[in-house]
Amino acid sequence: MKILSSYKVGVKGASSVFDETLRLYRNAVEFFIEVINHRWETDFSSCRNQNEAVRLAERLCHSTAKRPMVEFDFARHFYKFPSYLRRSAIAQAYGSVSSYWSRLNLWKANPQGKEPGKPKAGHIFPALYRDNMYRRTGRETARLKVFIRNTWDWIDIGLRKTDVDYIAKYCSARKECVPVLRKRGKNWFLEFSFEEQVTLEKVPIVDQTVISVDMGINNACVCSVMRSDGTILGRRFLRLDREQDCLKRAIDRIKNAQRNGARKIPRLWAFANGINDDISVKTAHFIIETAVLYEADTIVMEKLDLQGKRRGSKRQRLHHWRVQYVQQMVEHKAHRNKIRISRVNAWNTSRLAFDGSGVVTRNAENYSLCTFTTGKRYHCDLSASYNIGARYFVREIYKTLTVTQGQRIAAKVPECVKRSTCTLSSLIRMHAELCS
Repeated sequence: MKILSSYKVGVKGASSVFDETLRLYRNAVEFFIEVINHRWETDFSSCRNQNEAVRLAERLCHSTAKRPMVEFDFARHFYKFPSYLRRSAIAQAYGSVSSYWSRLNLWKANPQGKEPGKPKAGHIFPALYRDNMYRRTGRETARLKVFIRNTWDWIDIGLRKTDVDYIAKYCSARKECVPVLRKRGKNWFLEFSFEEQVTLEKVPIVDQTVISVDMGINNACVCSVMRSDGTILGRRFLRLDREQDCLKRAIDRIKNAQRNGARKIPRLWAFANGINDDISVKTAHFIIETAVLYEADTIVMEKLDLQGKRRGSKRQRLHHWRVQYVQQMVEHKAHRNKIRISRVNAWNTSRLAFDGSGVVTRNAENYSLCTFTTGKRYHCDLSASYNIGARYFVREIYKTLTVTQGQRIAAKVPECVKRSTCTLSSLIRMHAELCS
């Protein structure tokens, strides 16, 4: 499989020299959006791929010696616009218009809500193709073709040493793609994309070792190491008390500001989101570290419904955003370490006891603890992580069974058929039946 990653390299000594280049590129994208949208139904809707759309747009907009007259003269509005940058603008515009018409057709078929808005260039940034727009002149120096002094010309720039050293250390074995010129605040960056091919080995389900992950509110995450017969090889907890306290204080500041009549508090929300991102990064690193330590074949997480607007307390909403971010980072890092990712049904993983005794009762003072119907007190997130790993093995083992074996297991262990009721005890009983 192909893995893509990107890293930003700071550009030294660049303040407003790229502003005009960025403005012209966005105007070019707007120009092609109007052209493609105008001729979508007659010409561009039948394009099979992006390259075909780029060639068609150039026939309509770019004049040559053999084609002196075109319907939409791009050069009249954009003098000496670089060819590779023009094709990048066409590709960007075609993607925006194609997405717009897809959403529009879906809305026409079921007209609920507002009609999709017309496509716009928005906050996009140009890709700088090698030799045509970007040339590396040294380890920490490069040349870029930008619009300066009313023409397109080359300028020399310096690259931040720490960023260059990082890429040289960690990305030297990967294929480097074209950089993208980006701006964050007042600073400019070259965002380099790297491509890497990774082969994920297929290990039989009975020989797999998995890391089941439960991300709680009080605990950043709980990881359990499990085998296919239900054996627990290890348990690891991650508590970020200092970060959680900082996040709680940041949320309290937001609440106090809202009580005092403040409507827009972006600074306070940015501070809270920054703490939340820090927790996410540390959590993802911990999960991958655990998987590498135990030589796991698969990382199993809950499949959560994270679409749409999340209601509830501010802490709960930040938690949902963090879970999504953590899962994205873990998936990316795991594939790079040749570890597979799997997701299971999240219903009742925390609600049901891992020993099959039924519904648990949460501790009102410490939400991480719970009481089983048998009276046993246990860590609720740890019990949930057992159930998550068990559901993965039950699902995958059940796929390998014959019809006769499946019917026998369904009769002996009925909760295996319905995945929202599976627990660790279900996996143990299923394994016992298969071995008998």
